[in-house]
Amino acid sequence: MTFLPDLAERLSDVARRGRIPGAAVAVRQGDLLAEAATGVLNVSTGVEATTDSLFHIGSVAKLYTALLVMELVEEGRVDLDEPVRRYLPDFRLADAEAAAALTTRHLLTHTGGFDGDLFEDTGRGDDCVDRYLAVVGGARKFAAPGELFSYCNSGFVVLGALVARLRGAVWEAVVRERLLAPMSLDHTTVYAEEAILFRAAAGHFEDAPSGQLRVTERWAMHRALGPAFSAISAAPRDMAAFGRRFLDDSPVVSAMTAPAVPAVNGTLVRQWGLGVMIYDFGATTVWGHSGYHRGQSSYLRIVPEHDLVIAASGNVGGALPLSDELVDGLVTELTGARPASLPVPPRTPSRVDVAPLVGRYQGPMVTYRVDAADLGVSVTRLPSPEGVRQGDGESTVHYVHYDGDMFLTAEPMGGDHPTITFVDGGRFLHDGRAHPRVGPAGA
Repeated sequence: MTFLPDLAERLSDVARRGRIPGAAVAVRQGDLLAEAATGVLNVSTGVEATTDSLFHIGSVAKLYTALLVMELVEEGRVDLDEPVRRYLPDFRLADAEAAAALTTRHLLTHTGGFDGDLFEDTGRGDDCVDRYLAVVGGARKFAAPGELFSYCNSGFVVLGALVARLRGAVWEAVVRERLLAPMSLDHTTVYAEEAILFRAAAGHFEDAPSGQLRVTERWAMHRALGPAFSAISAAPRDMAAFGRRFLDDSPVVSAMTAPAVPAVNGTLVRQWGLGVMIYDFGATTVWGHSGYHRGQSSYLRIVPEHDLVIAASGNVGGALPLSDELVDGLVTELTGARPASLPVPPRTPSRVDVAPLVGRYQGPMVTYRVDAADLGVSVTRLPSPEGVRQGDGESTVHYVHYDGDMFLTAEPMGGDHPTITFVDGGRFLHDGRAHPRVGPAGA
């Protein structure tokens, strides 16, 4: 692809500055393909990253599951606004009324209103997703279905169960039969025992005491979580080839990419479709998804007006330079569209009464303790035992007031200023996930 002669150099520079051990990128525009790789797949073995290397795509897998659901909708076998129980009679939630009202559309738009990070291990057998439904049966309701966006991994596992039940096969087999084989995605896998036959990346994390990058102890999470994020590994060229499916002018793609719910937090994702992130690049339409899993990161951008798809992966968690500098930078270079500016602290943050916001806010993976602080709030992150096992640690960050109920970090983190929003006057602390208020700040 002659119009990107320095792609390899750019990727290497971003990876070096972002402390990403290994990375790969693929750019598809029309019939042209440009790709590059840099670094190593595993700092312990020194195996070189190549354009054939497989990386975990994390939550980009939600696009695969959503597409499988929408194919069922197109066939008339699923109605988005009928209760999920019509297709999964054994579906339950802790709140029976909410379970009866929950629809497939609620799940696709992350508006189910129940806890979304339930990571229990239900085994490696073919019944693992059905057994996961029993885990969801005890999930806490924190909002009525359709009331509030809150990113929900659990809901996409339920969608995977729906796909498997109606297709009469396990989710992985449906992915292979209906997506991988027809698209000739021969560098995409759905099982770890398949990925080991390729040059597969290991995830990495920064060891807090030493600051050194170390290989994660576990390569993938539980099998049942596959429809949400834990199963698919792919070379970026395959991820980009899958993304080209969204360049089709079809009813399925139109339905999936129509804005459905606004995002709550102040990121480049300003709207959500049916399983699709819709990014703010001004007048230019950009779709896609991001994914993080066990110390690996993947990013997919689709620009239909320019017949353009860009995919990049790296083997460290939260590899934001790949997203912000490389992928979004390539979108700008190839289309002229620029990403919207993200919030930054005002020169003089306003003083607001934060007393109504002080308290504890709790989700399945983390509890936030919010205390009053100068020109804003101090937020202490207290991970659950499962969060600790995944490498999460306690931290305290100072947020200053930005606008309305939104606060953002006083100091940059990863180059940006992450935001939190207090919804309904402190009923929820929202950071992409809604964390209900459960009590006073306490200890």
